[in-house]
Amino acid sequence: MPRIITIGREFGSGGRELGRRLAEKLGYAYYDKEIIDEIAKNTPYSKEYIEEVSEADPVPLFPIRYGSTLNPSPDPGVSMALDVLSAQSKILRELALKSDCVIIGRAADYLLRDLHPYRIFVYATIESRLQRCLKREKGDHSPKQLLKGIKRIDKKRKKYYQFVTGRDWGEWTNYDLLVNTSFASIPEVVTMLSSIFPHHGGD
Repeated sequence: MPRIITIGREFGSGGRELGRRLAEKLGYAYYDKEIIDEIAKNTPYSKEYIEEVSEADPVPLFPIRYGSTLNPSPDPGVSMALDVLSAQSKILRELALKSDCVIIGRAADYLLRDLHPYRIFVYATIESRLQRCLKREKGDHSPKQLLKGIKRIDKKRKKYYQFVTGRDWGEWTNYDLLVNTSFASIPEVVTMLSSIFPHHGGD
């Protein structure tokens, strides 16, 4: 059975960079935006729509928890959202079974729970997250604008995770490891984490 590492993360915590660097260091496959590309190949929907539904905000379209026993909805918006979520679940499983991998977001920790992934959640103080976003944006947005964006995206991720799983996003009991990136660089954290998992070549 391939080793699967799933990474949930607060916005601005560096979770995406951590996942990418960890996959590179371990020699594992890395799946993030690639998942959207695969869904687009297997559904008639645009990448923009898929991205909105697959990790951001399906709830306004379908305010009842995904996976509940329901009759098919006559609302085409609901059917479209369910098509995307169903395709995502199928593709996540196919990718995870190919080889050892790191998967970013998309409630993969829950959707692949029968495959026993190692579930990581990355978080940081709001100050650290804001500084990381300021550095990345290079002055294009004010601190006030960025802080508002951080809170908005976190709110969407929380709603999405609760919608798909019925669980609380970021709740420690849902993960195997919580990683605070407030006081260490991402490369330092990756070096520490990489000692937990078997490597496939690389450094």
